[in-house]
Amino acid sequence: MRKWILGGIGLILIAAIAFFAFAPGIVENQQNKVRPVAFTISPRAAALQKTLDVADMHADSLLWKRDLLTRSTRGQVDLPRLQDGHYALQVFSSVTKTPKGQNYDGNSGDTDNITTLVIADLQPVRTWGSLLQRSLYHADKLKDFAARSNGQLRLVTSAQDLMRLLVDRQAGRPVVGAMLSIEGLQDLEGNIANLDKLYAAGFRMAGLAHFFDNDVAGSMHGISKGGLTPLGVAAVRRMERLGMVVDVAHSSHAAVAEIIAMARRPLVSSHGGVQATCKVNRNLTDDEVRGIAGTGGVIGIGYWDAAICSTRPADVAKAIAHVRDLVGIDHVGLGSDFDGAVTTGFDAGQVAAITQALIDRGFSDDDIRKVMGGNVIRVLLAGMVPGK
Repeated sequence: MRKWILGGIGLILIAAIAFFAFAPGIVENQQNKVRPVAFTISPRAAALQKTLDVADMHADSLLWKRDLLTRSTRGQVDLPRLQDGHYALQVFSSVTKTPKGQNYDGNSGDTDNITTLVIADLQPVRTWGSLLQRSLYHADKLKDFAARSNGQLRLVTSAQDLMRLLVDRQAGRPVVGAMLSIEGLQDLEGNIANLDKLYAAGFRMAGLAHFFDNDVAGSMHGISKGGLTPLGVAAVRRMERLGMVVDVAHSSHAAVAEIIAMARRPLVSSHGGVQATCKVNRNLTDDEVRGIAGTGGVIGIGYWDAAICSTRPADVAKAIAHVRDLVGIDHVGLGSDFDGAVTTGFDAGQVAAITQALIDRGFSDDDIRKVMGGNVIRVLLAGMVPGK
């Protein structure tokens, strides 16, 4: 009997070890897929790409159990692929909670998928029941990657950091900047003072809501889809004073209107699409595009089906061209949502596919520089300066 008991315990331990070792990778392989689409990079596009400072406003890579310093066959972003794509800056978002049965139309905030992932990844116990601690852990992860990167990945927390990074890249150093963002301020846990803790940890951008209504703002995927709460109004004002860029992605249409009306600094929609080229409710209306541009801000165009109604680079360029034609070339950039449980047609190392698609639509080299990074960098330089 004792042998059977010990054997059973052994099998349980082996199963547990196998679960914690392999489950995170299996889950990510199911969630973050690259299904290659056909494209050819011309000599002109290849040469231009080598001169670009690519900047992307949204990737969820910190959510997954993967060393971002090592080239991986999983996901869509890691440092080697960012260097292949000639990135100057990747904004990494902290995802702290997503609802079960997540969809674009209506989700409550009563359930959470991320807790299971947090435990399976063997993250610190402090993160198991605290959304704030999950974000602080994500900040620690990114800092650790930067510290171990031999200077190749650099945390950006100020305009001075970003300027220094650009100077070093001009001198030929293959350094990539990494900036922290937040996907939904539910991680404030109802306390505006926690915004200062997040700022101190290095976060310089935040979206107010994610896939459900929270105590800051309504979500376009929530149940009530309401506007800003008093805490949300306070959060926007505090972010502007601290030097954190306000991101309207995922916020309800009512909240987006209120944020635009009260904004004193440039806004971004970090990742998504526009309804004019892909009529999905999470995408921006033309009035919202005009409103964001009116603040001096930037709309980040994504690469997945719900953003552009395909995964083809040509349809990324189509959405970009619409924003350009509507409000001008200075107000559109990249917002991939790489590693955000999306399927794309290419990964970070192949982002020259967008450069080629923009060339194919007749964009000039100067305008391509703005779209591929210049516009985002301009807004972040301004947004990270503390306000009044």
